[in-house]
Amino acid sequence: MTQKNKATPAATGEKLPPDVILNRELSQLAFNRRVLAQAEDPAVPLLERLRYLCIVSSNMDEFFEVRVASLLARIEGHAAGVPVSDAALEDASAESHEIVERQYAILNGEILPELSRHGVHLLRDQDRNEAQRAWVKSYFDREVRPLLTPIGLDPAHPFPQVVNKSLNFIVELSGKDAFGRGTAIAIMKAPRVLPRVIRLPDALSADGGMSFCLLSSVIHAHISDLFTGREVLAYSQFRVTRDSDLWVDEEEVKNLRQALQSELQSRHFGFAVRLEVARNCPPTLSNFLLNQFSIPASRLYAVDGPVNMTRLLALADAVDQPALRFPPFTPSYPPALDAADIFAVLRKKDMLLHHPFQSFVPVLEFVRSAAHDPNVVAIKQTIYRTGMNSLLMESLILAAQRGKEVTVIVELMARFDEEANINWADRLERVGAQVVYGVVGLKTHAKLALVIRREGGELKQYAHLGTGNYHPTTTKLYTDFGLLTANPLLTTEVNEVFIHLTSLTKPKNLQYLWLAPFDLQREMIRAIRNEARIARLGRPGHIIAKMNALVDESVIRALYAASSDGVKIDLIVRGACSLRPGVPGLSKNIRVRSIVGRFLEHSRIFYFRNDLAHDVYLSSADWMNRNLFRRIEVAFPVLDRALKRRVLKEGLEPYLKDNANAWELAADGRYRRRRARGKQPAFSAQQYLMKTLGKISGK
Repeated sequence: MTQKNKATPAATGEKLPPDVILNRELSQLAFNRRVLAQAEDPAVPLLERLRYLCIVSSNMDEFFEVRVASLLARIEGHAAGVPVSDAALEDASAESHEIVERQYAILNGEILPELSRHGVHLLRDQDRNEAQRAWVKSYFDREVRPLLTPIGLDPAHPFPQVVNKSLNFIVELSGKDAFGRGTAIAIMKAPRVLPRVIRLPDALSADGGMSFCLLSSVIHAHISDLFTGREVLAYSQFRVTRDSDLWVDEEEVKNLRQALQSELQSRHFGFAVRLEVARNCPPTLSNFLLNQFSIPASRLYAVDGPVNMTRLLALADAVDQPALRFPPFTPSYPPALDAADIFAVLRKKDMLLHHPFQSFVPVLEFVRSAAHDPNVVAIKQTIYRTGMNSLLMESLILAAQRGKEVTVIVELMARFDEEANINWADRLERVGAQVVYGVVGLKTHAKLALVIRREGGELKQYAHLGTGNYHPTTTKLYTDFGLLTANPLLTTEVNEVFIHLTSLTKPKNLQYLWLAPFDLQREMIRAIRNEARIARLGRPGHIIAKMNALVDESVIRALYAASSDGVKIDLIVRGACSLRPGVPGLSKNIRVRSIVGRFLEHSRIFYFRNDLAHDVYLSSADWMNRNLFRRIEVAFPVLDRALKRRVLKEGLEPYLKDNANAWELAADGRYRRRRARGKQPAFSAQQYLMKTLGKISGK
């Protein structure tokens, strides 16, 4: 492993021409197209196809809440950043409409009919038989009606506050109200305490299958019952999506946690960026809502189905038909770690874990053992996402209760996990743990844990460094690497990072870890330029990089230059990629592919051939400006040769070989799906890793 040249400057130069940088928003939407293709694929089990549809819906929500909201703020001059044209927003809007239209076409034309053929019915009012209608009427009267509060609009009842992404109804009424006034519009929100997917008694299903209905359908069927003496002329469900980025003036705030708790309350009422209504919503009602929310017609989505398709995940979860799901998968547990003393194992060798193909339990056991071990004197941990329920966090609380020095750097600004993180921070502080909220203005995104143990009169350090979050759910669904090590070359520098984050002093000169925002981008570019130098000398240069997104222009510029010098560059980019590959004279030696399969690809791996030194780095950071300059991120080397080979053989080579779940990005900016040709066997990287590292039931 070569050490770093701290004198090497970061890449500089003029901005790249627009035609060699692909639009980030369109590239992000193209990823949703690839996820949508999984829902279209008849080879994918039916309930999993429904789940992919719901994932697209969730992704589109976040796209509007964050990306579109950010673009609008910059267009209107309310936020800093690269200026955005109206045309860019229009292009993203047109593509978003096409994706949503295709979503509902798949749902209504393929998924629901196929489910019905398997005895799983999602019934609208017109589909229900008399017995089912009677049951739904009873359910409405018993469970729903008492919780509804229709609001007739008049000067004393202005348009109500509508919570972000909540289910609501707009109703147009004839005649006059009980007081002789012509209140023509009523607004009603669906109670959040009620399930959105309701299962009917199986005895009512004619074919002996399972029948469900949506809460919106129940309310639609009985909406007239709520307006005695008035005729319901028209009605529609609707849903508004709002800006969900939290903003805190970190220069003025004295207590970030208190300020964030206050700001979380207002998240539900950010400025509106999208309106969804039912397909049959009359223009008079949709226009009324557009005016109320100050949304242009271009961001109106009239959908043929539930306005929140994500809620159909409850249907997918409720159906007990294993044949309609992916076969159950059991990750392996490395035998070497199945020992009474995990620290004794790590003193002998580093351990590499590849999730979810290998269990995340050893990481939990690492922290749990530290909490119980009387020789452990201190534990330090970063937390970005960990969820509401976390065995790891409970272990940290136990360690503090047992008198160990516990320091936890909790990122309070982890988007959509702020409330959970605030709750954990509060619990940790109450048992005496030292809780730090990272660095003001920078999100702490690095995945680090450090255990300090007294052994033979000396302090010995052990560390876990990872590419993914310490989250009990995502560790089963996201692909990530984690390294457990007692190597002092790494553990000493991990401790230096913790000291830097808590003391806010300038970090010491790190020889092995690359730390953002200080030198991560510079070191990445240095490594890229080193491959270019080697290629110019006539020797092979090769870079393989795997990440979630590639949009940083300085890195892209360095990759273009390396390609021009003859470096072979293979990029595996799951989501947004602004680099345009395969352009003669610019990027002809660059290949970009994306893998979309059963698991969400989340690993960040950077390989540089470096004259057969084979440098391998794992990281929490994507090649995005925010990761490189607005977050605390770490890239760490894999020093053990055997583990380097494992990263290559498990994390990179199978993905370059994949012809089942791979999409390749062409020079025209379009993705094309790779398929096995002729007698070539189909090969899925994820299937290969599941078989190699774990066990698929029935296989």
